Amino acid sequence: MSHHAVQPPYRRIAAEIRRRIDLGELGPGDRVPSARQLTREHGVAIATATKVLALLRAEGLVLTRPGAGTVVAPGPAAPPRARRSADRSEPELTRERVVRTAIALADTGGLAAVSMRQIAAELDVATMSLYRHVRGRDELILTMADAALADAPLPAVLPAGWRAGLDLLARAQWATYRRHRWLPHVISIARPQMMPHGMAHTEWALRATGGLRLDRQLRWHMAITLMAYVRGIATNLEMRAQAEQDTGLTDDQWVGGQVATFQQMIAAGGFSTMAALTAQGDVDLDLETVFEFGLRRLLDGYATLVAPPPAEESGVSPGR
Repeated sequence: MSHHAVQPPYRRIAAEIRRRIDLGELGPGDRVPSARQLTREHGVAIATATKVLALLRAEGLVLTRPGAGTVVAPGPAAPPRARRSADRSEPELTRERVVRTAIALADTGGLAAVSMRQIAAELDVATMSLYRHVRGRDELILTMADAALADAPLPAVLPAGWRAGLDLLARAQWATYRRHRWLPHVISIARPQMMPHGMAHTEWALRATGGLRLDRQLRWHMAITLMAYVRGIATNLEMRAQAEQDTGLTDDQWVGGQVATFQQMIAAGGFSTMAALTAQGDVDLDLETVFEFGLRRLLDGYATLVAPPPAEESGVSPGR
């Protein structure tokens, strides 16, 4: 039996709907089964059913219409632009609408779901009309990232104390990454990007360490290292969500089902330290606890750079 014959459930179900569209059983504008219908008809988890529809949207085969659900996208024989001209009530196509539609697609299906063709299908416009508002996909994705950061503006006034300021910034970025799991894969630490709202985050971090008598090298490294830490942990968010969609299981449920296998591997591999710690009981360990632990320890480390040296090291006697 060929290994190519085995497909994940969501791909098998998507292929069946794709076949019905190709045969004309489902035509442009026809509703496709909803996520709940797919769970009933195929006996899969709601997360798997949602992924079916996300895949079909990413391929440009279906789109979501308010009040109508998910329907087959218009074919080339019925250009969307011609239909729009007859309906003057449609909102004007703007750069903001293009960007917001792209963000919605990325939030559902990741960056792979974002294509000019799919955005045009969602907005019911001709694909070429999008290029009047964005030059191409690269510019669009950078604009999406800046818009996502703009949705969670930082307070106008820094909290008192450098640590409170950096802690607030880290948590604001973490919350934004959790809402937009594709975002950490866009942000670059090595090559600064022309994003006004992203630059505002860097400005905030630098302001937080102002007045501490630290040199500029140290202040820049503290700011960038903090943001790199949050981004690094956040790159795992999309993988976790993808795994939950593929399996229909949460991290805890998946680990629970793999305990016996892990124990066998630990024993067979001679991992004595892991075996000893595992035998002592479960550990509360997930992305959130790792983020919290790492953030606290990172800021603790910064505190040693900010604090004045002990009196005996500074040459000042304790009595003075």
